[in-house]
Amino acid sequence: MTEALTALKKRLADILALQQAGAVLGWDQQTYMPPGATEARARQLAVLGRLSHDMFVADEIGALIDKAGAELNGAGYESDDASLVRVAKRDYEQQRKLPSEFVEEMTRLTTLAYDVWARARANNDFKGFAPLLEQIMDLKRQEAAYRGGGAHPYDALIDTYEPGTKTADVAAMFADLRRELVPLVAAIRERLDRVDDAPLHQDFDPAKQRAFAEMVIQRFGFDFNRGRQDPTVHPFCTSFSRDDVRITTRFDPKWLNPALFGTLHETGHGLYEQGSGEALEGTVLSGGTSLGVHESQSRLWENIVGRSRGFWSCFYPQLQETFPAQLGNVSLDAFYRAINKVSPSFIRVEADEVTYNLHIMIRFEIETDLLAGKVKVADLPELWNTKYQEYLGITPPTDTLGVLQDVHWSSGLVGYFPTYSMGNLLSAQLYEKAVAAHPSIPDDMARGEFGLLLNWMRENIHQYGRKFEPKELIERATGEPMQARSYMKYLKAKYGEIYGV
Repeated sequence: MTEALTALKKRLADILALQQAGAVLGWDQQTYMPPGATEARARQLAVLGRLSHDMFVADEIGALIDKAGAELNGAGYESDDASLVRVAKRDYEQQRKLPSEFVEEMTRLTTLAYDVWARARANNDFKGFAPLLEQIMDLKRQEAAYRGGGAHPYDALIDTYEPGTKTADVAAMFADLRRELVPLVAAIRERLDRVDDAPLHQDFDPAKQRAFAEMVIQRFGFDFNRGRQDPTVHPFCTSFSRDDVRITTRFDPKWLNPALFGTLHETGHGLYEQGSGEALEGTVLSGGTSLGVHESQSRLWENIVGRSRGFWSCFYPQLQETFPAQLGNVSLDAFYRAINKVSPSFIRVEADEVTYNLHIMIRFEIETDLLAGKVKVADLPELWNTKYQEYLGITPPTDTLGVLQDVHWSSGLVGYFPTYSMGNLLSAQLYEKAVAAHPSIPDDMARGEFGLLLNWMRENIHQYGRKFEPKELIERATGEPMQARSYMKYLKAKYGEIYGV
């Protein structure tokens, strides 16, 4: 290993350790931290954010990146070392655009905003959250200006989550989806009474829900020796290394879906993190390449696997044993249809597969207008409700079920939402490719075996971490760019059978 590369790796490992320490504090805030600790936690995270930022954007790091690049001249594009320098250079150039005091203030403000949002959500109090949201949006506009480089301010922000993606790309993706999705939704709306989901709305003991879901995800391949699950307000996954991956969920004692499918969803993220290449650990290459690719894994394990008939032909008898009074007399077919019921709903994370992308389209349109100053924060509840009526034919009765439902804006995650729809498209595209390579995968799932599917994802997605940008990775894995064809084929086949359309 060259002298400059050795020095660069050590410096970057130290910075990463600081960032991971901050992530531990962030996880603690959303799981076990006492509410009175918010101010102190905001100061702690702000300092850690500033320190790690200052260390990373120092002139010395830039010099080491250039020297290491020169020393590696001629190294193969796919080598870990060449990839590390390439990714570090991109990150360095991006972070250099942000002033240290801006990073500190953004971290402090979003740490404070999380608890304010959580209380506002619980109390249906948008006005209590609005002042902080206005400050966050002002900072996000500043960030977009600092980063620059796009036709729309949103370009700079979405690029931080999905490198190389522009606002126009997202608009084109949604236009592509609308062409086939809107007629499908309309056709199903005429037949909503074909499916009854009443069996899912009964008394389900949270402890039993948790035990069943964790049994399932261990079968998926989630390693509890290197991970854990805890309850929270809004489910998420975070990791502090490939050997310390935390997933969360939330329990509803009167509804089976949120915790069960939330656990499967976050496990998809967790499997990606645990599968990051061992040689990449402790470097800027560890973890997932983008949130869209990350979301492809969560949506795959939650929906394509976890809501499939084959999956439940194996696991439904065990669920019936867990809840005999609730499900003992409910047939497998009735249960399968119930968990796949299409129904316009208020809450994004609990939405069915067919209408889910409509929730994302709404958020994308609102975010872009917010960032451009076309919409004021005070107008959000009314705008949100108007769009829900337009897209889904329903109006949220409260802001808790409407504009306050998502954690993202309190965390400053503007530009994040489109990656969920990208993940939907990619989940079907990747699954289709995996089955083409291993045709027995559907039958394996019906036997409760997931090794071939997980290994295909490990070999083609997980192991590479951030070595390749998302578009590059997907073309390597599937032989083509992201496309909606596989996803719409999947939806039409599955829901055509369920609803007879």
